[in-house]
Amino acid sequence: MKTPRNLHIWLPGYFRARLRASKLPPRHVWLMIGDHYEPLGGGADIMTARELVARWRRDWPEIASRHRDSDGNCPRYTYFYPQEEYRPELLDPLAAMTRMGNSDVEIHIHHDGEGENNFLDRMEGFRETLWNRHGLLRKIDGRVVFAFIHGNWALDNSRPDGRYCGLNNELTLLNRLGCYADFTLPSAPSATQTRIVNTIYWAKDDPLRPKSHDSGIVAMPGGSETGDLLMIPGPLGFTPRAGNRWLPRIDMGELAGYAMPSRERVRGWLRTAPRLGDTIFIKLFTHGAQERNFVPLLSGGLDRLFESVKEECAAAGLLLHYATAWEMYRAVMKNLATPPSPASAPSSPRE
Repeated sequence: MKTPRNLHIWLPGYFRARLRASKLPPRHVWLMIGDHYEPLGGGADIMTARELVARWRRDWPEIASRHRDSDGNCPRYTYFYPQEEYRPELLDPLAAMTRMGNSDVEIHIHHDGEGENNFLDRMEGFRETLWNRHGLLRKIDGRVVFAFIHGNWALDNSRPDGRYCGLNNELTLLNRLGCYADFTLPSAPSATQTRIVNTIYWAKDDPLRPKSHDSGIVAMPGGSETGDLLMIPGPLGFTPRAGNRWLPRIDMGELAGYAMPSRERVRGWLRTAPRLGDTIFIKLFTHGAQERNFVPLLSGGLDRLFESVKEECAAAGLLLHYATAWEMYRAVMKNLATPPSPASAPSSPRE
């Protein structure tokens, strides 16, 4: 049997997270979808990109209107839009859906060794464009803030070959730019995957070394220690392989044509996703601008996802809450401010 690539990086952390999981019975589930949304990816021309965005603008609100969570709210969808693919006509439909209350837009970027000044210029310019031109993002204490996903998974220069980043101080720069949380992870089986899995944690930057987020301070209710960047990863575990239940495959919460949602996968996410107190945080991801993904997702896959999650939560007596990246961050911070119960683990252990 062939061992999955780079399993040694994260498997010990997988077991640590299972052992450390809150002993409180879960009560709430927060669910978000973070789309690495690249309408011009793969060499698509602008006409193709416009048609793609138009289909999302047409179909997604209709899908969202068919589902409700425990609060009566429809699902939210967060488009992490790549700076290098910026075209006003491709952002305007996403901004319109954001105003409808079923979507949001955050920041995604691909870069490859262009240097610190280039990175800052691109990020600052895009942040201000989203705020001023499209009415997106939001402010904290008068400062425009954003959630982030790094292209090619290479946050903080985490690829062994140094490609697709080049900045060992990227966590510090993101903090300076106003990043309130990073949603890049998990990235298995890539070598960019961190040793910490299924855990919300604070990364502290070492500007002289790459992949500073490979370790950090575990976020715990009532914990007082923080860091440079809050990491909110999705679930990373295993799911049975079709036709061979004894040979599981890695499940990193991806929604794709080859990884469609099912009740069995939902049960796995409920077991492995990060927990704070009595709350489970499930961050799923997709590349929804790829035809092999958006066609099955918009043609029943997303409906199946929301139906499966609702059914599994109802069966387990869990309250379901749909969220954007911003709303999930707010829920995380609210849970962190809650004093720990006697059954909780000690606050802020390091990994």
